[in-house]
Amino acid sequence: MSNLLELDNLQTTFRTHDGDVHAVRGVSFNVQAGELVGIVGESGCGKSVTCKSIIQLLGSNGRITGGQIRFNDDDLAQKTPQQMRAIRGNQIAMIFQDPMTALNPVLTIGKQMTEILVRNKGLSKKAAKAASIGMLEQVGIAEAARRYDQYPHEFSGGMRQRVMIAIALSCDPQLLIADEPTTALDVTIQAQILRLLKSLQQKTHTAILLITHDLGVVAQVCSRVVVMYGGLVMEEGSVEDIFYRPQHPYTQGLLASLPHPEQVSHRLSPIEGSPPGLLNPPPGCPFAERCPQRMPQCARRPAFYSQGAGHRAACWLLEDKGVQV
Repeated sequence: MSNLLELDNLQTTFRTHDGDVHAVRGVSFNVQAGELVGIVGESGCGKSVTCKSIIQLLGSNGRITGGQIRFNDDDLAQKTPQQMRAIRGNQIAMIFQDPMTALNPVLTIGKQMTEILVRNKGLSKKAAKAASIGMLEQVGIAEAARRYDQYPHEFSGGMRQRVMIAIALSCDPQLLIADEPTTALDVTIQAQILRLLKSLQQKTHTAILLITHDLGVVAQVCSRVVVMYGGLVMEEGSVEDIFYRPQHPYTQGLLASLPHPEQVSHRLSPIEGSPPGLLNPPPGCPFAERCPQRMPQCARRPAFYSQGAGHRAACWLLEDKGVQV
C-alpha cells in the first residue's frame, strides 16, 4: 500500500503570554491508504495538536513552525486557509471528542448534514436530503427519516457520535481523523462505536487516524500504533509489537499501568511524576525525569532505532540492540 499521509519533522507552536508552547516538536510518521492507525499517550503529549495541524485547525495563536505534511504527495503545511477549506470535509474529515459541542444546537441534524453536501459536493437540496438519510441509516440510526428533522439535544450521546461519523463520511474522505470519539460514552456504547468505525473503514477503505489515551481501544481496532510523549514520537509499531514487544520505557510504563482482569490481586504500577512543561521542553528525552532506567546520555535526544520491520523506538537503551533509522 502507498502512503496517503506522511508527517516529516512536524513542529507546531502556540503563542501565549508566558511564551511559546512547543506542543509538537518534530513528529514523523505515515498513514497508508485504508489503514487504521492509533495515536496514544497521556493528556498534553501532542496527539490532538498533531492531528489539528494536519487540517490547520489550530486557532489564532497556533502555527506550524517546521516540517512537512504530505497528503497525496501535496504539502498541506504550505496551503492557504482557502485551499484548506476545499480539502477539509472532502478529502480529510474529523470527528471531534464531544459531539454536543461540535454540533450546532439550534439547527436540525438534517440541516447540518445537507449544507455540507450542497456546499462540498454540489448536490441539490433534495438529493442532499436523500444522501443524508442514507448515511444516518448506514451508521445505524433507526427511523432515520424522522431523526433527520430532530435537533442534537433529542439524541443520546452515542447517537450524536453516530451523527458525527455520518457527517464526517458523507463526502467520502480519503482520511478520517477521530479525536477520542468514545471518551464520553459508557462502555457498551463505546464498543458499538468502535465496531461501527471498524466496519465503515473496511467497507469504504477510508484511512483512519484514531487519537486515544485508551490502549484497550487501540487493541480492538488498530493495526499500527504511534506512542507520543512530550510532543515527540517515542515508539511506533504494529499492535503486536507495542503490546507484546514494547521497547521504550514509556510504552512499558503505559502497559504496566493497565489493570489485568484475570489477575484480581495484580497491583497497578503507575508512572511516577508528571509530563514535562512544553514552554521550556527538555533538550533530551522528555521521559528522562520519570524513567527508572535513565542514563547520563538521556540529556541528549536519542535517535530512532529499528526493532524489526515497521517497529522503531527512540531510546538510548536500544543503541546497541538495533539499527539507527
